[in-house]
Amino acid sequence: MYALPRAIDAEMLREQRLPAIDYLALMHLSEAPDRRLRMSELAGACQMSLSGMTRVAHRLEGEGLIQRVRSEEDARGWNAVLTDAGFARLEQAWPTNLAAIRRHFLGHLTGIDLGALARALEKVAT
Repeated sequence: MYALPRAIDAEMLREQRLPAIDYLALMHLSEAPDRRLRMSELAGACQMSLSGMTRVAHRLEGEGLIQRVRSEEDARGWNAVLTDAGFARLEQAWPTNLAAIRRHFLGHLTGIDLGALARALEKVAT
């Protein structure tokens, strides 16, 4: 169950020096409107606790890949915002992530209708 995430994380660390969870956070921010998400939404998207996501965000902020800013809608909340440097880092790491997913997951699905699999997984997710 945990072999796939561990294998992808190991490749991301070895080749990009970027943990897979950092990549995932950057990816979710890149797909969000204005490249911005509430910290609680980002934690949910990454399937992490808010405190765990706060630690990841602190590390990413220290590297200049994101900024944390007060929410304009709710002064108690915080948003994570992807910086241009963060987007560039995501683009740099993307080929490694894709290759790892192909090698450790998709490569084992030869002969399977990937469109049908994607639809089935989408139903499971919802």
